Order: sequence, then structure tokens, then C-alpha cells
Amino acid sequence: MMVENEIYAYHLVTKKKFSLGQTINFDENQKNTLYSFFFERDQVNSKGEDFIDILYSHYSDEGLNLNKENAEVAIKYVSQTIRAIREVIVEMVRLQEYPEYPSRLSCLYATKSYEEALKWKKVFESYNRKVLQIVKLRVNGRSFEGDGTLLPKEDGVPFSKKIEQAREYWRGNVKNELPELLVCGKIEVVEIIDDFSC
Repeated sequence: MMVENEIYAYHLVTKKKFSLGQTINFDENQKNTLYSFFFERDQVNSKGEDFIDILYSHYSDEGLNLNKENAEVAIKYVSQTIRAIREVIVEMVRLQEYPEYPSRLSCLYATKSYEEALKWKKVFESYNRKVLQIVKLRVNGRSFEGDGTLLPKEDGVPFSKKIEQAREYWRGNVKNELPELLVCGKIEVVEIIDDFSC
């Protein structure tokens, strides 16, 4: 469900610490870190070869023979690509069926409660992603509450199934297993609740 008004939300800060009173203006043209992580990162080895170069140069009748560095490039590329495909499918469904909702690629991720933020902190830490702060935000703009468990899975099922999973996600937070709040508009940091960087 999309909402457009002033709300309060909680955000996990992971890259650069926020400061009290800081404002962020997210509009349709501003891309977030999710966008740059999935769509702007190169995965290359020390020779500058990407996964496709590695695949063609190391495949023979005996199979694929990769050293540790090339195997790591391959795994990172496949992982990044499957997530990028997920986000493209989710964005395609949003544009076609829910264009008024904030884009996952042009928003700030938040939660409606501090307890939900702590749930996400555990998820981040399970991926060795360091959380610097939990901050409280005042948001004047659009928001959408979804459930992260409803996103298309990172697997090899047909794209038609991923499209159905994306539709389920955009129907809103039904199961409430891993709530996420997409927010855009004028966003102000009104409180630094936790600082884990000390």
C-alpha cells in the first residue's frame, strides 16, 4: 500500500554516518546505493577479464577450469547478476502496474518501527554487512510498505514465475515477515537512535 504524507521511519545506515538534521531529497531521477551495487559494479580479475572473458578463455572439451581468483569473479558476477535481474523484473512490474509507488532503485530503505529495523540489522550482519547507525527519519513524500520475503527469489526459475513473485511483492506487506518501507521525497534525520561505529 502506497502512502503520501508525513510519516516517521527508521533507517539502517551502512556506508557513511548520518548527522542529526541532515536532509535527503529523493526524487525519481536520483539513484540509490542498491542501483549502483547491482548495475554499476565491475567484476573483473587482475587481468581485467570479466566473467564472459574468463568463461570463453577457460572452457574446453574437458570442462571449465578456473583458478581461485577467476572462480571468485564468476561467483560474484553470477550473484550480482541474479540480483540485478530480480530488481529489473520488480521495477518492470512496478512501472507497468504500480507506477505511483516509489522505485526500489530510487528510494531510501526504512522500516516503520525500531523493532523492524533490528530485524534487518540481523539480516545485514548475517551477510557481514556492517551497520553504522539506526536513525529516525521524518519523511514528507511517498512510501510503500512491502515484505522482503516476497521478492523474487535468487534462483533459476523461469522469468514468468519471477514476474508473479514481483506482483505479489507489490501487492503490499501481507505476511509481515520482513517488512521494508520504501520512502522518497524530503527526508530529514530527526534522531540518531544507535551508533555502532564507536
